[in-house]
Amino acid sequence: MKIIEIIISTDGQSRIETRGFTGSRCRDASRFLEAALGTVSSEHLTAEYHQTVQQQPNELRQEN
Repeated sequence: MKIIEIIISTDGQSRIETRGFTGSRCRDASRFLEAALGTVSSEHLTAEYHQTVQQQPNELRQEN
């Protein structure tokens, strides 16, 4: 399951956390939120970011 969570603290600071995305897909998924919330002041990359993206094998099927 892919999750994007926005946490806003009582002092107005916001933080975006993504779960379930591998590689740079988390950045792609949250880019629009970062733009809407303003300037990015820091970034912490999780272990999921450093995982390689697993691709589904392409299957070609021909029916007669």
